[in-house]
Amino acid sequence: MKVTLIHHTPNPEQAVALAARLCYSAVSIEGLQERLSGSDIEGFLGKILRLGHLSVLEHASFTFGIEGISRVTTHQLVRHRIASFSQQSQRYVSHREMFDVVVPPTVGKNPLMAERFLDQVREIHRLYGEMVEAGIPAEDARYLLPNATETKIIVTMNARELLHFFQLRCCERAQWEIREMAIGMLRLARRAAPAIFRNAGPGCLGGRCPEGDMTCGRMAEVRSFFESVQ
Repeated sequence: MKVTLIHHTPNPEQAVALAARLCYSAVSIEGLQERLSGSDIEGFLGKILRLGHLSVLEHASFTFGIEGISRVTTHQLVRHRIASFSQQSQRYVSHREMFDVVVPPTVGKNPLMAERFLDQVREIHRLYGEMVEAGIPAEDARYLLPNATETKIIVTMNARELLHFFQLRCCERAQWEIREMAIGMLRLARRAAPAIFRNAGPGCLGGRCPEGDMTCGRMAEVRSFFESVQ
């Protein structure tokens, strides 16, 4: 899996702070910009986040490139509706060459199951190729392809939606692959906007575990881990 931050709003923290100041000030936007240049943006953003004034976070957006993930994960990812997605097409990108797959760790550590898993993948690829050679369009032959097939996707979310995404997908109870992806995105987001994402992560970081009876029971360990994510 490879996660990269392709682009983000220039000076995302300044953009968010300016929007927040505007809500409480009669000063012109130009005047607010001049004041912000010498103010404590980090401290101000901390106050805004504590107050839950999160709408201003929507003025900062982040675009990630993600490669080497399965379609299992992208099916989950696109359920986050306040986002934009562009995914590699299985209709226009033919798999005449052997396609790559994501092998879950629980399968990979079982040699017998791992080999049977890969045998099935090879058989699917063989039949896929025969269908294409027989004149069946790739857009129809792709119905054979497994959820394990690797894909690429570009994702854009604003900072508010990212905080929500991290709450859900960095959780220990999230599916392992999307959790790994979310942590990779969080690392990059913290580097780009540390004041906004300093306390980002699963829901248990800010209080009780939101999973209730389904809790992983390891809140102290989880909190320690996310304090060190950089």
